[in-house]
Amino acid sequence: MTIRNFIATATVAAFGLSACSSAVIASEVGWRSMSVPAAAAGVPIPLALWYPAEAGAAVRSVAMGPFGVRAAVGAPAAANVRGLIVLSHGTAGTELGHGRLAEALAARGYLVAALRHPGDNWQDDSLRTQRAEQYFDERPRQVSRVIDALLADAAWSPRIARDARGPRVGAVGHSAGGYTVIALAGGQPAPQRIATHCREHGADDPIFCGLPRGTSAPAPQPASGAPLMDARVRAVAALSPVGVVFAPESLRRVTTPVAIWVADLDRFLVPRFHAEWLAQQLPATSLRRVPNAWHYAFMDAPTTPIPSPDGDLAADPPGFDRSRFLEQLGRDLSDYFDAKL
Repeated sequence: MTIRNFIATATVAAFGLSACSSAVIASEVGWRSMSVPAAAAGVPIPLALWYPAEAGAAVRSVAMGPFGVRAAVGAPAAANVRGLIVLSHGTAGTELGHGRLAEALAARGYLVAALRHPGDNWQDDSLRTQRAEQYFDERPRQVSRVIDALLADAAWSPRIARDARGPRVGAVGHSAGGYTVIALAGGQPAPQRIATHCREHGADDPIFCGLPRGTSAPAPQPASGAPLMDARVRAVAALSPVGVVFAPESLRRVTTPVAIWVADLDRFLVPRFHAEWLAQQLPATSLRRVPNAWHYAFMDAPTTPIPSPDGDLAADPPGFDRSRFLEQLGRDLSDYFDAKL
């Protein structure tokens, strides 16, 4: 059973309501969902929003299929937020898969918008398998549409902090989401590099090279001027990102701050071909290692086993405490965006 098929059979329901007392949440965090209207010939983009809520909001734990939310669902938002952070999930993922990180950022005062990428989520893989020529362009453009929508939204736009440069906007992404946010920072995809990489190194990067990518022609090169870059995004954090797809010369021109976290034991995206290689190319980056961690360490552990090409999403190496790691990562990401935004 795939990630997509499993979550499709899960009942998305609220149950087990109980007070949330986690140390990650330093203030009331609100949660609600919304949808970004479809672009021309597109589909709407579902969003999960975490945000600082008005004082006194009742925070609860709410299960939603194999993941969950610890927040005051539907609570009124605080009058102001420190900035907007967009969160991009990995291949076949969900907007709910990084809730612990979103909660930590919202508790620090940020509006966090986690999107469900149309065509590359647990319900729909058509972008990756049927429209592969659009995959690497469309993912970052979907994020930019989310930023467009929230900066134009009458309820959210006035709350988002601004300075002389404009609204304070950052982005976090995991796996294919890591690719997505680095593209927003100015990295340009060169998809033909994947075939070369897998021909030469497929035995050493077998999970990535074994992923089905459809039969479409390779994605065209973006035009000069980095059309995928979104200058509104001031800083990005990439968590075990896809790296080999980027044109190296484009990475060397990136000036947006990029922080990379790498799981040292990542088997899905072998670090020397992806995260470590990216850190070598990017001029304004930091590489932060997570010892004894596999690829899915950056996601919430689902409450029921979910198979993937790299095993169960909830599995960790012996001795790795994912809950404790996510608490620390939430603090580290908050500190990073406080400094950069």
